[in-house]
Amino acid sequence: MITPKEIQEQCLKWWKDVLLSSIDSVGYFPKDISRIGKVSSKDILNKLSNYKQSIELLTNNSKAVKKIGYSLVIEERQFDKIGKQPVPQKISIDSIEDYLRIVGKEKAYQIFLRNYLLIQNELPLLIEWIKVNPTRLIEHDTWLDTLKVCNYFLTTPKPNLYIRQLPIDIHTKYIGDNKVIVQSLLEFLIPEHINKDEQKFELRFNLKYAEHLIRIRFLDKTLSPLDNATDISLTVSEFSNFYSNCHNIFVAENLMNFLTLPFLTKTIAVWSGGGFNVSHLKDIAWLKSKQFYYWGDIDAHGFQILNQFRTYFSNTIAVMMDEATLSSFTSSSGQPATNQNLQQLSECELKLYNHLRQHNIRLEQEKITQAFAEERINKLIQQQPGNQ
Repeated sequence: MITPKEIQEQCLKWWKDVLLSSIDSVGYFPKDISRIGKVSSKDILNKLSNYKQSIELLTNNSKAVKKIGYSLVIEERQFDKIGKQPVPQKISIDSIEDYLRIVGKEKAYQIFLRNYLLIQNELPLLIEWIKVNPTRLIEHDTWLDTLKVCNYFLTTPKPNLYIRQLPIDIHTKYIGDNKVIVQSLLEFLIPEHINKDEQKFELRFNLKYAEHLIRIRFLDKTLSPLDNATDISLTVSEFSNFYSNCHNIFVAENLMNFLTLPFLTKTIAVWSGGGFNVSHLKDIAWLKSKQFYYWGDIDAHGFQILNQFRTYFSNTIAVMMDEATLSSFTSSSGQPATNQNLQQLSECELKLYNHLRQHNIRLEQEKITQAFAEERINKLIQQQPGNQ
């Protein structure tokens, strides 16, 4: 037989529909509880004491006793051996007030009505959005500021400003703290102005953001666009529009190694943040015609980064990531790494990668002496066509 707790659980399943009925001014109540459980004489006979307690609990929590809540209809039925016994016939919710008391959502419902009326008055375009997302009027309760954001983007769908620059009378961190719901609303209001392929909020909604920096060292001073400047930083978008007439580009995993690369003819070095941040370079068109050299740690992760980098620039030459370099210096224990299918590695590189991973070996770039590094780099560059 159904319990008051189970009545509440069934009612909670109606919550979204109850909110929608309020929007459409459609009466949702009275409504019957559909499943109250059949009672047989066997059930009562086997556990008569428990049955009577269940009836008492159901009655004491009903509207007849508490003046609000579910209405309970009980009829007496004649059973063999146990005679007449009370049996629930019907449970119904008569009004929205009864329903809200059962589910304990009186306050939430008032918040919903308040925010619905506000949106209806200030931005009725959102009514259809509310019908899909009624509970968000309760979960999110700073709609005055949210509507200011919506109205601004309706009039200025492509601001090209940083978030804190937007001329909206809200806290400077408000949009940043509420990106999830703002994104949902803007995708509904201005779909034709959204960059749908972009996942980053700022790019998706035509905003500026603090871009990742690409650092450039001109290892050939004649390549620098600025007098007496051999080390500059550009945002990713600026770097995309930049062009260097270099032949070679060095990429190092470690910043200090990047800074201490020797001067080389026709060559620049690029630092995108180290590690897997090499991904910032993948879509930059002018880099595709250059010869790349990648210098990473001799460990499993270093070869995983090399493999990733070659998916962007297939002609990349590994620098000092070989058995000869490993055997020339003292290695240490590395970070455990899962086995990956690194299809961009050569046969020798793949063999070394598996050895490093299986034995947890690591040789960091910093342990390679400057003299050894410069000798190997100069020799490698001289061996490549176009560098003579």
